[in-house]
This record gives sequence, C-alpha cells and structure tokens, in this order.
Amino acid sequence: MRVPDATLAEVRRRGFSLVEGFLSEEELAAARDALWLHFPRPEEYFADPDAFARYGAGQFAGVEEFPYRSWDLNRLAVHPDLVDAAERYLQTTDLHLYKVELWAKYAGAVNYDQPLHRDYGSHSLVVPRPESRYQQLTTFVYLSDVTEEDGPTHIVPHEDGKDVPYTPLYMPFGSLADAEVLCTGPAGSLLIYRTDILHRGSDITGAGHSRFSILADFQVRGTTWGGKMAWPKQSPERWARFIPQCSVRQRDLFGFPRPGDPYWTDETLDGVAARYPGLDLAPYRVVSG
Repeated sequence: MRVPDATLAEVRRRGFSLVEGFLSEEELAAARDALWLHFPRPEEYFADPDAFARYGAGQFAGVEEFPYRSWDLNRLAVHPDLVDAAERYLQTTDLHLYKVELWAKYAGAVNYDQPLHRDYGSHSLVVPRPESRYQQLTTFVYLSDVTEEDGPTHIVPHEDGKDVPYTPLYMPFGSLADAEVLCTGPAGSLLIYRTDILHRGSDITGAGHSRFSILADFQVRGTTWGGKMAWPKQSPERWARFIPQCSVRQRDLFGFPRPGDPYWTDETLDGVAARYPGLDLAPYRVVSG
C-alpha cells in the first residue's frame, strides 16, 4: 500500500511512525515462505534449540545480509511503495539504498535487550542534521506479528529525546523509560524511523515466540559520509540472479551505473551482459556512446 502522507508527517514530527497493512496478503505469504530458505521454522528451532546454537552467539547472530535466495524477499527491499515513501520523505528521487538486512530472533536464544541509542553511530561518520538532504531513514517490514512479548522496538519520540546530546551514543539502561513507545503491529506492518531518534531493541518475553523482519535503509545519493554495506562484497551468485530481475530504477538504488553514464561502452556492455545472464541492457545500450 502507498504510505499515507500523514505517516511521513509523523516521521518528520515525532521521528517515527508505524503503518499496518503495508504488505498485501500475497506479498506477506510469499515472503514468509521464503524465510525458511534462510532460517529454521519456529517449531524446528524450539524443538531442539541446541541444534541452532549459532543464534545464541549475539543479538545480531540472526542477521542475514542482502541479497537473498528468493525474489519474494529481495523485492521487499525495492518495493515500489517503500521507494515512493523514501522519495517523498527525503524529497528527492536520487536515492541510495544503503543497507538491507533480514533478521530472525528466537526467544531464549540470547537477551535482545539494548540500551537506548541512535543508529547514526553505525550509519554515518558525522552527526545528523535535520534537513531532508542529510537525513537517513530506517525501515522495518514486519514478517511476523510483533506484540509486547515479541521484542518490539522501543522508541523515544523526538520531542522527548531532542535535547539528549548525540555523544555518548548509548544511554544507561532505564533512561527515559517513561517516554518510550512500543512499536507493536501485525505481520505486514511497516515501521519507519530516523537514525537521529533514540530507540532500543527489547528482549522476547513470550515463551516459544520468534520475530522476523526485513530492514531497508535509505539516504540521498552522494552522501559519502553515510552508509552501512558495500554491495559488491555480497554473494556474486545471488547478485547474478537478482540484478536481471530488477527494473532500471531498482538497480539505480544500489548505485548501478545509469543509462547515459560514461561508464557504458561497447566493452562494458558486453562484460556486464556476461556477468548477469538474462539482463536486458537495452536501456543502457540506447543511450551509450
């Protein structure tokens, strides 16, 4: 669904917003089925947690980096309505999709409680500025229901946290607890928040509960001091499947050379065609020199 203007207005005012029903039932069902290409189903995990001990290595042990084994997951990161929301919020179509993560959490695997912090600390070399040109937008698409027992993200609204200095990055446990808002919602919901907003992960308290989500973060293209991932280091085999499935616009989000870019020559066109079998290079050939 198209993210309402009111949702984006709330992000500007409070620093975050959650919209239910972002994914269609079909999109959600397909994405959930594809999760098991990467993670154990909850019933498998809880039948024998020791068999999946790697999820207890740390809070982020359940993170899988992009791209994934199924288009049904990959397409969520470049979902037209998600890109549209980022364009409208950042007030430009010149976007950089700088981070995508698929995250699984299982009750009891590890304590997922975090102190309040701001994500800019691992997304930027500097500190935030409020103008759209300089903001970074974090999004969570819930692939499972998130209740109070499922480790919801706790967020401190901008009006309650704006006077807290950017440094130090982490606050003592229990700080601003009375101001926290729990971001609960059904599977298919979309949570949007800025990287200058105080928030924290919380532990899963429901026995036998699990949580799955996909995160996609956006900034204005050319923000050289911001980022999180170097896309070329990810699996070449998965990129070889993913790139031909994308539109020109979707490839552009990752910094792929645009039609008309001086990069394109007869030699590079032939080389890219060989690297990505099935890729339609017509848009790039038409405008290349």
